[in-house]
Amino acid sequence: MKKDVIVRLHASFEELVQHDEEGNEYWLARDLQGLLGYARWENFARVIERATQSCVAAGYDAADHFLDVRKMVDLGSNATRAIDDIALTRYACYLIAQNGDPAKEAIAFAQTYFAVQTRKQELIEQRLAEVERLSARKKLTLSEKELSGIIYERVGDQYSFARIRSKGDVALFGGHTTQDMKTRLGVPDNRPLADFLPTITIKAKDFANEITNFNIKRDGLSTEVGITGEHVKNNHDVRELLRQRGIVPEALPAAEDIKKIERRVQSEAKKLPKPRKA
Repeated sequence: MKKDVIVRLHASFEELVQHDEEGNEYWLARDLQGLLGYARWENFARVIERATQSCVAAGYDAADHFLDVRKMVDLGSNATRAIDDIALTRYACYLIAQNGDPAKEAIAFAQTYFAVQTRKQELIEQRLAEVERLSARKKLTLSEKELSGIIYERVGDQYSFARIRSKGDVALFGGHTTQDMKTRLGVPDNRPLADFLPTITIKAKDFANEITNFNIKRDGLSTEVGITGEHVKNNHDVRELLRQRGIVPEALPAAEDIKKIERRVQSEAKKLPKPRKA
C-alpha cells in the first residue's frame, strides 16, 4: 500500500472518531460504511452482523460494543430525517474490519489500524494498573513505617512491630502466617511478602494499618498486647469485608515482582523524549 494512501486513510479514520459526554470514543457505522468501500447499507449490515457474532463468540456482550442509535440526517431545504445507526467501540470496528472484504484497500488498512489502536489501549490499561500497584505498595510502606514508629514510641521494643505485623497477617490471611503465604506464592526468603501481593491485598493491608494507627492514637494504646489486639481485629474486619465481596486474600495468585515493574516503568520513562529548553 502506497504511503500517500496510508496517510489519507489514517487521517480519514481519525476524523470520524467521536466522543460521548464521558470522553469515551466511538465511531458511527454509517460513517464507516462509505470509508470502508460499501455503497449499500444492506451489504455493510451483513458485515456488522458477522462482527457481532464474533464479539459474542469471544465472550463479550455485544451490546457493550455495538449500540443501536438514531441520528438525524440533512435532506436539504432545511428538512431532516431520523435513520438507524450503530455506535461502535474501537473493538467493534476491529471486528468489522476482520469480517470485511480484505480485497478492499480500506478494509486492509482498517484491520491493521484498529488492531494497533486496540493494542495501544490494552497497553495503557496495563500501565495504569502497574502504576496503581506501585502507588499502593509505596503507601503501604509509609503506613507500616508510621505504625512501626508509633509502636516503638509506645512500647519501647524494636521487635514488637514485627510480631504485631505477623499476627495481623495471620488474621488477614485466614490463619496463614507470613511465611506460609511466602511459601504459597513462591516469594524469596529475603523479599517482603507485599512485593508479590496483588493490588487489592496490598490496599487491604494498608487500610488495616491506617485504622490501627488512628485507633492507637485515639484510644491511647500503649502496650504490645493492646496494640496487637487492635491490629488483629482490624485485619480480621478487613478480611471479612473482602470475603463478603467474594475475595479470599490467601487464595489470590501471586502478582509480578514489584521490583520488576518498578524497573520497567523507570526504563520506559527514560525513553521518553526530553523536553526542549526554552
